[in-house]
Amino acid sequence: MDEKTERKSAVATRRGDDGTTGLLFGGERIWKDDARAEAFGDVDEAVAALGLARAELSLRTQYGALPSNLAQLSEMILRLQRELFVVGADLATAPGSRDRQKPGETRVTAEMVAGLDASLSQAESAVVMPREFVVPGESRLSAALEMARTIVRRAERRAVALRRAEPVDGDHLIPYLNRLADLLWVLARAAEQAEARTSVPSRFDSRRD
Repeated sequence: MDEKTERKSAVATRRGDDGTTGLLFGGERIWKDDARAEAFGDVDEAVAALGLARAELSLRTQYGALPSNLAQLSEMILRLQRELFVVGADLATAPGSRDRQKPGETRVTAEMVAGLDASLSQAESAVVMPREFVVPGESRLSAALEMARTIVRRAERRAVALRRAEPVDGDHLIPYLNRLADLLWVLARAAEQAEARTSVPSRFDSRRD
């Protein structure tokens, strides 16, 4: 295909062909393996992993196999996915452009963390907590939630490393990621118990109740 007949892509801008990516609100481009890019890339990955959990819920609903006590979970997951876009935007904001951020849109807020605390408290009240570490995989839904949890933990570690290396404004971003990982762990247990599944203990000599 020659230059005259080549069609331009609406997705491929080609500006990243040199291995760099742009930040929000302008500023200098950064390398795609920069600590900041790694952090918001992990957040993006967590959004996708939560999408697997939501798709599983949609499939269960389609075939009438969704337990009634999980009926509101899809809505919660969608909320969390949208909030993670805020987290990603916060991480992707050029350091000199913080004054252009909007709370709840491109900056993580105290209210977002408080919302997770409320959801966590509600979820914990409806779950029988395992007495030890568990092995993920008892159901497709719980496994998807566990995968999302581990990716959120990685994003949290990247965000901490970024803050140690350079100034990162905002007091709520890392607490949000920390609390979200906790919530996803509890939701995975809720998913198992809603389907009368028992968490698999991590120790070889453990016995299920």
